[in-house]
Amino acid sequence: MFQKNEFGTAQGGAAPSLWLAGAIANPGLPVDTRDWRARLKDWAEDVELVPDLGQRVGSLTWFRGLATCTALCASAIALSPGFNPIPGTSEPVMDARQFDEVRSQMITPLALGADSGRHMGATDAVSSLKETPERPQVELTAQIGNGDSFARALSRAGVSSADAGRVIGLTGLDLRGDALKPGTRLDIVLGRRISRSVPRPLESLSFRARLDLAIDVTRLNGTLQAKRIPIRVDDTPLRIQGTVGESLYRSARAAGAPPKAVQSFLRTLMQQISIGSIGANDRYDIIVAHRRAETGDVEVGDLLYAGLKRARGKDIDMLKWTTGGRTEWFEASGVGERRGVLAQPVSGRMTSGYGMRRHPILGFTRMHAGIDFAAAYGSPIYAATDGVVAFAGRHGGHGNYVKLSHGGGLATGYAHMSRIAAYPGQRVRRGQVIGYVGSSGLSTGPHLHYELYRNGQTVNPSSVSFTTTSQLAGRDLAAFRARLAALKSIRVGAAVQTAQVAGTARGK
Repeated sequence: MFQKNEFGTAQGGAAPSLWLAGAIANPGLPVDTRDWRARLKDWAEDVELVPDLGQRVGSLTWFRGLATCTALCASAIALSPGFNPIPGTSEPVMDARQFDEVRSQMITPLALGADSGRHMGATDAVSSLKETPERPQVELTAQIGNGDSFARALSRAGVSSADAGRVIGLTGLDLRGDALKPGTRLDIVLGRRISRSVPRPLESLSFRARLDLAIDVTRLNGTLQAKRIPIRVDDTPLRIQGTVGESLYRSARAAGAPPKAVQSFLRTLMQQISIGSIGANDRYDIIVAHRRAETGDVEVGDLLYAGLKRARGKDIDMLKWTTGGRTEWFEASGVGERRGVLAQPVSGRMTSGYGMRRHPILGFTRMHAGIDFAAAYGSPIYAATDGVVAFAGRHGGHGNYVKLSHGGGLATGYAHMSRIAAYPGQRVRRGQVIGYVGSSGLSTGPHLHYELYRNGQTVNPSSVSFTTTSQLAGRDLAAFRARLAALKSIRVGAAVQTAQVAGTARGK
């Protein structure tokens, strides 16, 4: 409805003339009273003497910036003092008295006396000690490393093998192996020794043998004595619930779930559904083993329960259960893991399928009785499903070869291995390593040749899927349902709340 009218002094016509005349005649306009520095600064900002040389290359502004950069570099080079040494006066040579005084003020190692401040230098009246006196006791801290043992850690700390053996016998624990976790702290106090040729005697030792047990070893009247200090531990599992949102992993981590538990949770869900089918409004339910000592130390165990309440689709209730010496995930109904897809026996890509092809070495067309998977040399090869090793050894063009019998006339073969990790008659489970990728036999490079036999004849491995299902019944099913009900009755964050209450009680 309104039209904007903009004009300046460069526009012709009566309107610009009247505007200019009014401006000249108006004596109330402000006068520029800035000094030359402010005006020069504004001019430099308007001109843009220092533009970004990475933009508008070749423009007038870019060449102006190049000129500024060149001038600054030339000025720096012209004003540089050069690389010639600057002459200066040197300090006069000190006489013996001055040198002796300065030496006493130097910071020197402990072995050389560690003089500091202004002291008189040593004279002939000072005689050196025959040997430096030892400290009455040494306090130190040691740690159990990866693949380390309790005895080796004590030996590194200076504890004699005799004292280490007495400690192991007094504690009543098997501390010679890997019973202590890596990172376990050992607080050690070594006493005064009678001679430099013998190790210091162990005066005291304190460490955490388990989450629920601390041990103090002290020397009383020349004899080592051990004291076991039990620590109360709350074993309430930790339950975490939340909405999936944009990412199930990020949501669960933000809710306090440990990374290992979230990864196990996702792997468990993948046995039932595709991860991509999980919706943003779905709710996850994670229960992990959780132990918290009254001292505040925490141990987070394995994933116990995996649940997913879906906005669309069937809900998921999975509980880890051990039956028949085998631990696996079972649905709430008592049905175990179902696997009805081709189990890829190696981590790699399929390079050749089942059927007629031209052999890369022999040079003529013949039947390729399996599937080839390209994989890195030495990659582990897994059993496709449960079975018994029917053959393991050298097998003609197959090279190092393993054949598994799965019952019902089905068998699988794994060829061109670099090394075999199974023996004839061995019973293996699905996913167990039976060998490693290689290039033995008639092979042009490291890969796995995977075959499937039905009644002694090779068939296309892609046409057969192995389905393994476990079903609980009787007492196992009753115990399973009782355990599932007990876990699902745990309140969200119950373990954390219990620990907070215990901490408050200790504070009182």
